[in-house]
Amino acid sequence: MRGWYFSIPLLMFSIFSVACCIERGLFWWKITHRQEAIVRQSLNQYRRNPRAAQYMLEQNADLPIARIFLAGLDLNEASPEDFRLALETALAAEVPLLKRFNTVFDTVITIAPFLGLLGTVTGIIQILSSIQLGDIGGTDTQGVGQGIAEALYSTAFGLIVAIPTLLISNTFRSLYLRQLSKIQEYGGELELLHRQRQELQTQQPSQRPHMKPGPTSSSTIPPYSSLEQSVQEPYANPGREF
Repeated sequence: MRGWYFSIPLLMFSIFSVACCIERGLFWWKITHRQEAIVRQSLNQYRRNPRAAQYMLEQNADLPIARIFLAGLDLNEASPEDFRLALETALAAEVPLLKRFNTVFDTVITIAPFLGLLGTVTGIIQILSSIQLGDIGGTDTQGVGQGIAEALYSTAFGLIVAIPTLLISNTFRSLYLRQLSKIQEYGGELELLHRQRQELQTQQPSQRPHMKPGPTSSSTIPPYSSLEQSVQEPYANPGREF
């Protein structure tokens, strides 16, 4: 087969591309089959018990969105601005994992057809260089067509590697964009719940106007013990003016 030596890197590219596709396929299968239920349960739990929601997310920390939520929930009594900043920072840290192997797929898609074409060109060059000018039309040129066909196998091999990789890469890219939009949607819901919880906590102290002042109250009435002492010991300080 003419130009066969260019098929070796194409074979290596194809094996590496298949391995990356398997890893990405398992990754996205886990996210699409588990994430929706975990996120909905954790948001419902956060409305009633934030600690229970945090525990649920810790049990599913292998999901990117769970790690993003935990980055915000780990902050104790964080302001809405700090909570949002924590979510955005965690999202930026998870983006490389979501886009993993995209560069590899782009490289295979770009290089594989060129390697196949290069193998075909070198194979045709070898065929043409072996033909003598005086042998044109003779028996020595009968295998030229067969040699060109063998050289074209290299181009076909390159296209076979590049086309499926392109389709799979586009599928993973669409999953990444969809996942990014879902993280922003769920993150917005969690941020809204956190903001409502903070506002509720700030309103609770102002809803106690009829509470009796205790010993630690800022009322001007002295505590009972001091009143009792002033009644029982009126002459404790004889130099005091009344």
